[in-house]
This record gives sequence, C-alpha cells and structure tokens, in this order.
Amino acid sequence: MQKFTTLTGIAAHLPMINVDTDMIIPKQYLKTIKRTGLGRGLFAELRYDEKGNPLPDFVLHRAPYDKAVILITGENFGCGSSREHAPWALLDFGFRCIIAPSFADIFYNNCFKNGILPITLPQAEIDKLVDDASRGANATITVDLAAQEIRGPDGGVIKFDIDPFRKRCLMEGLDDIGLTLEKADAIAAFEQRSRHERPWA
Repeated sequence: MQKFTTLTGIAAHLPMINVDTDMIIPKQYLKTIKRTGLGRGLFAELRYDEKGNPLPDFVLHRAPYDKAVILITGENFGCGSSREHAPWALLDFGFRCIIAPSFADIFYNNCFKNGILPITLPQAEIDKLVDDASRGANATITVDLAAQEIRGPDGGVIKFDIDPFRKRCLMEGLDDIGLTLEKADAIAAFEQRSRHERPWA
C-alpha cells in the first residue's frame, strides 16, 4: 500500500449528502477484482449521459478539478453496500483524501485499508475548504498527516483528529497484509516450534 505522509493538490467539491457506494461505483463495474481501471466508472451516473458521453458540467470533467487529489463532500459519504470497489475507484481516479462531515463506517474503514485518508470535520470547517476549492488551480490544499492539519492557500490551518493506529498504518503504508508481515519472524518461530511439538499436525 502506498504511504500517505503529506498531500498537496487540487480539491474538488461534490456538494451532495448520502452519496452511497453504488453512486461512487455503479454495480456494472463490479465484475472485476482488479483495483485498476475503476476510475473510469467513478460517479459514472453523474459523469456520463445514457450514451456514455461525458457531461461537461460535472466537476470532475472541468479543469483543474479533473486532476483533483482531494474530494470535499457532504455527510454520510459512502453509505449503502460495503463494496470495496468504492475506495478502489476513488484511488484509481487519483483521490488520496476524502473530507466530509461524516462517513459510513464500512466505507471509512475500507479507505484506510487502501491508502486513502478520510477526514471528518464540522460543517463550518468544510465550508472554509469549499471556499478554497472554488478558486481552482489557484488554490492548492495541503494535507499533512504527521501534523494532522490541512493548510489552505491563504495560510489558514485546520486541525483534524485521527486514530493513532490508523495514522501509523497510513504513514508506513501498512494494510492488513503488511501488518501481518510485521510478525513474520514470530509466525515462522511458532510454525517451527509447532512442527516439533505436534509432528502429527
């Protein structure tokens, strides 16, 4: 998993609440177990018409937001089914950080497991970031995980909270497999001991 330390880039604003995982990545894109290529289907029903043509008014089709790495959105983001394709699609498009007043629990957990930083903030702080995002290419936002702060283009700073264990996993690039491999020596020692103590197993 890619490490997350400091992220600087364009933030796109999606002014919607209760965005469920089917809206993030519609069911027709769930035929693959690969984590790549899903960015094309991200928010497909909002981005394309019935013939598959891009809808130019959608934020991710407008420069500079087509290169956004931070998504600012509304409450209860990621609700609905537990499909892990949702964070895969966001990551494949280029998003590394999602900022919202609240998230659905399973989606929130899946973000951390895939190298995406979900940040919850009060609506008043979100509004400040939306104002920053409205300036387009002239407003890059920096998310500093080590310092747990978001820095705006005018020097404003917003602090955020994060669980220390999840913070370490993101900063060190540790998913569930990586965490298990940290115990590789202990696992190998147990297996060797078990072979001697239980040769019949």
